[in-house]
Amino acid sequence: MKTNTLFEKISKNPFLKQSFFTLFLRVSGALLLFGFTVFLTKSFSPKIVGQYDFARTFLLVVGSICLLGFDQSILYFKGKLASQGTLEDLKNIYIKMVLMLFLTSVIALVIVAIIDKKTINNYFSDSEVYPIIFKASIALFFSGMSLLNTEIFRALDKLYVAELFRNIIKYIPLIVGAIVLFYYQKEVYLVDVFLIGFVVLAFISSILVFIYLNKIETVKPTESFSHKEIFFKSYPIAISGMALFLLMSFDIMFLKKYRNDETVAFYSVGVKLMTIVSIIIITINITISAKISECFSSQNKAELTRILKNSARTIFAITFPVILLLCIFSEDVLSFFGERYIVAKQAFLILIIGQGVCSAFGSSPVYLNMTGRQHIFQIILIIAVVINFLLNRFLIPIYGMTGAAIAFVCSSFFWNLVSAIIIYRKDKIIIFLH
Repeated sequence: MKTNTLFEKISKNPFLKQSFFTLFLRVSGALLLFGFTVFLTKSFSPKIVGQYDFARTFLLVVGSICLLGFDQSILYFKGKLASQGTLEDLKNIYIKMVLMLFLTSVIALVIVAIIDKKTINNYFSDSEVYPIIFKASIALFFSGMSLLNTEIFRALDKLYVAELFRNIIKYIPLIVGAIVLFYYQKEVYLVDVFLIGFVVLAFISSILVFIYLNKIETVKPTESFSHKEIFFKSYPIAISGMALFLLMSFDIMFLKKYRNDETVAFYSVGVKLMTIVSIIIITINITISAKISECFSSQNKAELTRILKNSARTIFAITFPVILLLCIFSEDVLSFFGERYIVAKQAFLILIIGQGVCSAFGSSPVYLNMTGRQHIFQIILIIAVVINFLLNRFLIPIYGMTGAAIAFVCSSFFWNLVSAIIIYRKDKIIIFLH
């Protein structure tokens, strides 16, 4: 009877219904990634897996720079346009974003092509690094397009399509490619298959975006945002996004430099498992992001406070049992990937417990970005990145994976805490779980 009542409450509450369905898709994606990672670590050598993780990390960092924060700012513009009743201008904004993304991707590729090959290979003490970086640079535009298209789906209220792409479809080209490589014993081409997958994703998602955008009825021709305005509203978010990716990337880069590809593979498994918790946080935050912008623009503080309180409680209620289970069965979970991966246990426990603590801060980063405080969040994250860089630089040579985990948790806790304090001082809103 209680179960029926619970389902009835969820079905009648749009926020909970959307959040739980989105969470279902994200958990499905996490399970798919978990299963694929098990296949990868048991079928491919740790060296190949480490190269794949290095290429993925490079795309995250450099790709976030090229994307200029468009994947997040498109939701901000959607909220602004919705409050003004000019949603049809979203098409113009999207086209301008694509053109700017292409330009930044070409610039990044040219820079990589100019850099001396020996300089990069000598820094990492690995002759195979430069080819990986160069090929990843070619894929930058397609990677950025797939991310931008996923968020334009969300801005167009195609939430489930967005979540399908973000959590399920984006893995399919890589999974199919990896299985084919394993069957034909061509494992060395894993990085190439990973990068080609973004070309496929960009092509398919762009067709869908074109279809959805053409369905928007144009009431009157509008030109409310120029290239310059889009850039200056987006680049602070880009810096914030880049900073977040750097927080998740310095550890991989330094582990690659001071250890080897195998260590990168072991540590990356712990990071992937940690994303199970972060998926919950991101899911709730994305669900309410456009609504935060809309409520703040219309000065509806009561509704804004209610949304933030509900999101914080929902995040905690879901993350706590997941964290507890992962901590109790940490060794068993890691052994799924192979007995050698158990060496990441200590680092994994630090990461998962730290992520749990940070989850109590609710939607602080989204709140700052969606309320026009991108510059404030940008400064906070830049300081956190400096802290993360210094900790990684001095801890990894001594403590390896454990040092990387400590650096990540300390810097993450810093920016979450400072963000929550600033939000309370400026708007008198308690973002922390209460």
